[in-house]
Amino acid sequence: MTNKPNGTLYIGVTKDLVRRSYEHRNSLIDGFTKKYNLKMLVYFEVFDRVEDAILREKRLKKWNRQWKIDMIEKSNPAWVDLYNQITAS
Repeated sequence: MTNKPNGTLYIGVTKDLVRRSYEHRNSLIDGFTKKYNLKMLVYFEVFDRVEDAILREKRLKKWNRQWKIDMIEKSNPAWVDLYNQITAS
């Protein structure tokens, strides 16, 4: 999640990306994303096993900022909000 291209970045894990993105977009949960107004979903990965997702989250959080930006821009160079993509029927 972010607030603008090259803005503040948030990385997290959830079993329900649509629900969690909605919560972030609407500032329903107090915390980092609400404090920094992070409403745009610009990157996500899907895993079959929660353990793999948690391991990936921990690794990404250790990356430097530029690596994270490069990862986002490789799949989403315009920093488009992907929320509509994940909610499309």
